[in-house]
Amino acid sequence: MKSIIKIGNWWFFPKHVIGMTLFPFIFLDKNWVRKASTQTYKETVIHESIHISQQLELLIIPFYLWYGIEFIVRWISGNKNAYSSLCFEQEANANEWNSDYLKKRKFWAFLKYL
Repeated sequence: MKSIIKIGNWWFFPKHVIGMTLFPFIFLDKNWVRKASTQTYKETVIHESIHISQQLELLIIPFYLWYGIEFIVRWISGNKNAYSSLCFEQEANANEWNSDYLKKRKFWAFLKYL
């Protein structure tokens, strides 16, 4: 599936966020895109596209529920890096450099990162 990329100035972005995936769209900050190298842009799109695959596998709404619950559990347990330790983020971060990853990705591959 091709991702639908929207570039603009988004009011819902915290200042440190450069991209966000809300199925079926990938939102990227216009100012960041202007400054990013081609390689960094490509890796960000792959990262966010991995999230699209995760959302489809979990039928979208359950993805957001799992994402939120896992974040809250990790945060309450004292994990200062709750966001980056989420299984969904770990999978996307570990594979964003691999342009073939989505072609070879196994179903529910994020479970490996729990």
